[in-house]
Amino acid sequence: MSSINDNLFGLHTQALDTWQRRSEVLASNLANADTPGYLARDVDFKQALSQASGQSDKLPMTITQQGQIDPQAQAAEQLAYRVPSQPTMDGNTVDTQVEQANFAANGVHYQASLSFITAQIHMLRTAITGGQS
Repeated sequence: MSSINDNLFGLHTQALDTWQRRSEVLASNLANADTPGYLARDVDFKQALSQASGQSDKLPMTITQQGQIDPQAQAAEQLAYRVPSQPTMDGNTVDTQVEQANFAANGVHYQASLSFITAQIHMLRTAITGGQS
């Protein structure tokens, strides 16, 4: 089923998963803005998406048997620490303004991928029904 989705929706299905994961990470950063020693993290979207799609410059890993670790799931889990522009005295590296801006931009990207998938489904439905509801 995954290859069918890839043909219909391109990378938008993997992108949607990655945008969703990134919103969780950014929300976690915002929730821990006052936690001493908390280090802000982020998803390297470009790297995660290229690894999930198998287009990374590294040797791609595949599952050969059931029960093995899924490399696509691992790619989405790879988080990087954010380089702080001005860390606080307690070691917290969360900049709430940066996190809020990234969270808002991430929401726009998520909605764009979701809109593309919805438009593709609508187009397929129209093609199948011939425009009849």
